[in-house]
Amino acid sequence: MVRSVQADDEPHVIRRGWRLHGNGRTIAPGERVLPEERLSWPRTISIGAQHVVAMFGATFLVPLLTGFPPSTTLFFTAIGTLLFLLITKGMMPSYLGSSFGLLAPIGAVTGFSATAGEDLDSHAMALAQGGIISVGVTLALVGLVVHFVGVRWIEVTMPPVVTGAIVALIGLNLAPAAWDWVKAAPLTAVITIVAILITTVAFRGMLGRLSILIGVFVGYAAAWLQGQIDFSTVSQARWVGLPTFHAPAFDLGYLGLFLPVVLVLIAENIGHVKSVGAMTGRDLDRLTGRTLFADGFSTILAGSGGGSGTTTYAENIGVMAATRIFSTAAYLCAAIIALILSMLPKFGEIIATIPPGVLGGAATVLYGMIGLLGVRIWVENRVDFSNPINLNTAAVSLIVAIANFTWSPGGLQFEGIALGTASAIVVFQLMKAIARWRGTDPDALVESLAEAADPVEADAQSRTKTDPG
Repeated sequence: MVRSVQADDEPHVIRRGWRLHGNGRTIAPGERVLPEERLSWPRTISIGAQHVVAMFGATFLVPLLTGFPPSTTLFFTAIGTLLFLLITKGMMPSYLGSSFGLLAPIGAVTGFSATAGEDLDSHAMALAQGGIISVGVTLALVGLVVHFVGVRWIEVTMPPVVTGAIVALIGLNLAPAAWDWVKAAPLTAVITIVAILITTVAFRGMLGRLSILIGVFVGYAAAWLQGQIDFSTVSQARWVGLPTFHAPAFDLGYLGLFLPVVLVLIAENIGHVKSVGAMTGRDLDRLTGRTLFADGFSTILAGSGGGSGTTTYAENIGVMAATRIFSTAAYLCAAIIALILSMLPKFGEIIATIPPGVLGGAATVLYGMIGLLGVRIWVENRVDFSNPINLNTAAVSLIVAIANFTWSPGGLQFEGIALGTASAIVVFQLMKAIARWRGTDPDALVESLAEAADPVEADAQSRTKTDPG
């Protein structure tokens, strides 16, 4: 049995290397490959390739919608992921893909329309890059504060009912995107979904764990047979070439558009930490500061060279949930594969031809898994939904995210994930404060009854809650 890694016993995986899980070839039912472990390198590379496939569609979609160079964006996601693994000591499995949270402010600055057929204005792009850098700097500073001050504020501000809601709403908010892809080619999407589901239960060992990758291949073949794939961009692309880099420019007047995105990235990173913690059975809060700093630093680099801002990717959480393989060695392989692809324009265009039906099928499975990870946090922490505070916290935040509520004060725009996250925190804290003031908090009543029945035991439980270490 692998013992949990505590804060005072934290290995530096990148420096010491990954230990082999079992014989490196097989995984017993119910077992997990932990971050500091790996399978044989061929199997690890195949898992890394699956992570690349999972993030590729969304990572390429952001630059296509903003007019930024796709290869440049892919290049910086690869570099950012390598730095992320280094900064988190190889203990936090994640791929840093393109952030959708930056679409609105970038569009507001550049005025670019993906359907207008016009090139992106070079100066406007530079100003948007300056905004991206400001987001990265702010996020990195938040990460430093969290790392040195501690994560107690997370426990107070975001207890399990809140963190579970945040994780769930991130996955459920993405559901309309999956549906939009599915509508483009319903038959292909259904074939992809069926292939993923059947592969998961029909095959033993690695084949079963590569269900997402195999499902995408099957869906791609089905799309090709139906004539849904356009190879015209492939023939026009070069075989080898460096990405195009672009220098940033700064205008303080645009900071108000970009800085609110920091809240979204904080929520996504915390949700990622909580999700991985739930799946691995570990308390990973101690890595939250490193995670935030690493994502901020990666976003700074991306903005400096012409790439989109980065974030921990929900798609890859889904892959980990499906495979139960959390090895950061797989993410090292994924970053290297992505780096190579960013320098092979022709092969990158082939990957970019993955049609909407295939993306929709895979996203239906992955986004659903992400949503249920939030439910898992509730179950494992025994969140009591007979408590109206917990019930209303989850109810309001989920509906806000699923319906993608939008608020646009003074030209700024906040959508489902940001508003849902804020709703979860505000609703819980406000209801909790009022309930304690009025003496109607069910948790406080239970504690009072317990104290009256057994003062010694109640005092011990109270000390345990306030001092979990």
